[in-house]
Amino acid sequence: MSTEPLRFVLLGHPLGHSLSPAIHQRAYAELGLPHRYDLCDVPDEAAVKRQLELLRQGHFAGMNVTVPWKRLALQLADRVDPLAAQVGAANVLMCDGEGLLTAHNTDVLALAEEFASYAPAPRAASVIGNGGAALAAVAALRKLGVRECWVTARAFALSHAPESWPHAEQLRTLGARGLAWPDEPAAALAWKDCVSQSQVIVQATSAGMRGVDSGALLAERVPWAAVPAHSLAYDVVYNPAVTPFLQSARAAGLVAVGGLGMLVGQAAHAFELWLGLRAPRVAMQEAAESALAGRAER
Repeated sequence: MSTEPLRFVLLGHPLGHSLSPAIHQRAYAELGLPHRYDLCDVPDEAAVKRQLELLRQGHFAGMNVTVPWKRLALQLADRVDPLAAQVGAANVLMCDGEGLLTAHNTDVLALAEEFASYAPAPRAASVIGNGGAALAAVAALRKLGVRECWVTARAFALSHAPESWPHAEQLRTLGARGLAWPDEPAAALAWKDCVSQSQVIVQATSAGMRGVDSGALLAERVPWAAVPAHSLAYDVVYNPAVTPFLQSARAAGLVAVGGLGMLVGQAAHAFELWLGLRAPRVAMQEAAESALAGRAER
């Protein structure tokens, strides 16, 4: 165990919403470590590259990466873990003694743990969204053995050829099938049929996130009455703790879970990659809940 103070950092833009410093600092305090975790707002690619160069030089002991730079982080790494390669994005970077960067994606691991906790052995799943969180969700579901996985997104227009939909090819490579956004009768019927077979429904967009939009319109796109009883409705959004998607899921009698556990899980995996120590997950979860409650009171 290193007793020398180390510095870790989160790259992204913007970062005012982040709970990561509270989560990581609590982990260090729990284990009596003198380390520090900071936020680094990087507004453009040049700024990202400057920070990665500092990581190569040893100024940082490890980096987290969040939106909108997860894909760029993967491209700039020297080595890529298979999970990160699968989803085409990295949220964790670490550097070896030769100055070579390795990219990891702990979002997939965290989501797989979350899904397994609430929906043992799911056979089929439906995912809303086509960004990094959606790709991580599909990879996590496939990791758990899900045989059928359907994905719909606002960008999947019925008027355009499916092969032209953003990230459609990557989703197919992961084993998912794209569906047109259910804003027309034919698309809505196909979406309802898939949802009716799903033991897991994942909301993997920013809809409902505080400061983004209410999320109400997206929640209305889910045919809740068709979802099998006791299925899991999982929202990657964690602020607020209860989104319209989760409210609707609970009203339909489903298991409804927000994304705070995913946030803590990915942080715990990053902690373990960087330090080779078992992460104090209970303490990290408590820190996340406390920090989120503090935000809600403002």
